[in-house]
Amino acid sequence: MNFIKKKSIRVAILDLYEGTPNQGMRCIREILNKFGENNNFDLIWHEFEVRLNKQVPDLSYDIYISSGGPGSPLDSEGSDWEKVYFSWLNKIEHWNNNPSIFKKKRVFFICHSFQLICRYYKIAKVTKRKSTAFGIFPMHLLADGKSEIIFKQLKNPFYSVDSRDYQIIEPDHNKLHLMGATILAIEKDRSHVPLERAIMAIRLNENMIGTQFHPEADAIGMSLHLQTEEKKKTVIKNYGIEKWQSMIDHLNDPEKIMWTYAHILPNFLLNAVESPKLVEV
Repeated sequence: MNFIKKKSIRVAILDLYEGTPNQGMRCIREILNKFGENNNFDLIWHEFEVRLNKQVPDLSYDIYISSGGPGSPLDSEGSDWEKVYFSWLNKIEHWNNNPSIFKKKRVFFICHSFQLICRYYKIAKVTKRKSTAFGIFPMHLLADGKSEIIFKQLKNPFYSVDSRDYQIIEPDHNKLHLMGATILAIEKDRSHVPLERAIMAIRLNENMIGTQFHPEADAIGMSLHLQTEEKKKTVIKNYGIEKWQSMIDHLNDPEKIMWTYAHILPNFLLNAVESPKLVEV
């Protein structure tokens, strides 16, 4: 009897939530589980608590997903956990830059992780927003974003969850060019507002990409979050009851965040595992 061999994939999740309650980790786990089942992959994944326990994965993984998280991406500069985190990143870079190594490591940075990376590489300014961005917002693709593999089958604009007190602005185009990096998406372009638009996604290189928004967010988690007494009061206070209701309505639209949830991280994973560089067992 012949058995179909499964492709073995090892995934590391770097948890930057610092022990705070969140929906992000649950969503990442569910995406990985669904991806493995739907594509008949032998997908093995492990989690690493970065900020509290200073845990980072070794180089035995094929794919790395670095999560969002609370707090300031500026105040932690020079902290012990950041030193461990960036030491891990340096090892990934060293591996990927070695021309004798064919099997490259793929990395996805989400929100807080994305802010840290932009600060670390000094490719843009990381600054506190005038007010918190929270809700389901349109993401506008730039020229390079329209041909980006992770955005395949998404409309322009597409919708995703945006939850942040900080932003990435004022890109250093010279450094981006030297890195081979490209800006893929920005927040809603409002020409009548005299504020620079925040950068929402950057491809850092062939193997690393990051988003300011939360591509892992699903309708269940967002609904639970929005309907907590504290968050509901905050949204209504800052934006009004109509805004809160429109967020709830967006959750029921299959072409909004659930479409993003079903495509961006799965596209990233599929692009990584379709490469013959992964090991078949």
